[in-house]
Amino acid sequence: MEFHHYSVMLKETIEELKIRPEGVYVDGTLGGGGHAFEICRRLETGRLYGIDQDDAALEAARERLAPFEGRVTFLHDNYCNMRSALEGEHVAGADGILLDLGVSSYQLDTQDRGFSYRYDAPLDMRMDRRQTLTARDIVNGYPETELYHIIRDYGEDPFAKNIAKHIVSARERKPIETTFQLNEVIKAAIPARMRQNGHPSKQTFQAIRIECNRELEVLRDSLDDMIDLLNPGGRLCIITFHSLEDRIVKNAFRKAENPCTCPPDFPVCVCGKKPKGKVITKKPVVPGKEELEENNRSKSAKLRVFEKIL
Repeated sequence: MEFHHYSVMLKETIEELKIRPEGVYVDGTLGGGGHAFEICRRLETGRLYGIDQDDAALEAARERLAPFEGRVTFLHDNYCNMRSALEGEHVAGADGILLDLGVSSYQLDTQDRGFSYRYDAPLDMRMDRRQTLTARDIVNGYPETELYHIIRDYGEDPFAKNIAKHIVSARERKPIETTFQLNEVIKAAIPARMRQNGHPSKQTFQAIRIECNRELEVLRDSLDDMIDLLNPGGRLCIITFHSLEDRIVKNAFRKAENPCTCPPDFPVCVCGKKPKGKVITKKPVVPGKEELEENNRSKSAKLRVFEKIL
């Protein structure tokens, strides 16, 4: 299947990056290269470093960005290793960094990747196929209490406790190997009257995918590093797709803008912590009506932007 990923809020993101022709930019979630194409198009002597942990994404991006061969470097890595990846390229800082945290249409629609509850496939869900942990390992190996916390916290499913209980009960009879087998287990755990609003597996699949790829942990542990990597005046643009991601980004940006830990009644700051920059988007940018009509998967997207102090 051709790698396809709709570049959410493409126009808005490119505008917020304030691209300079001679600048250094990093796309930490390269995907199919949609955002990267527009960045490269605006570069002259500058360079883009495209990072992705999915080998299929990198292969597709190489083809799409072939016209800009002299302006782009491809790195097969997780964006949490951005600092070391850039150091390996002798790059000390960036004028702009972009993360689009959405799962690509290719990943969702390629059956054997096991991301989607719509296709019967082995339970996989690895974005980086070099890693050993799969969704099957989580479903069949995690204790019931851990499954419950994952489905509750990452999937925000009100039936998390019952779903975890049903998973454990089912796997005691035989291992749960495929997406459709897991669908049936989840369906049995949710009352029929509550299955009317969307697919019953949606939240559980999201939760297992997040756990499998350590998505929230990686994001949380990377934000300060990415802000520190920015050159003065550089911008960090992050597109999130659910409230858990958005909350992490919002809080990290606020802390970087106002890191002071002094009690509110102190007349002056004595902690010595200085702001790293400013939040550009006091409220997140969201897709416009036209984009929502064109791509319904963008409906939950939010763009937040942080600028490094000069």
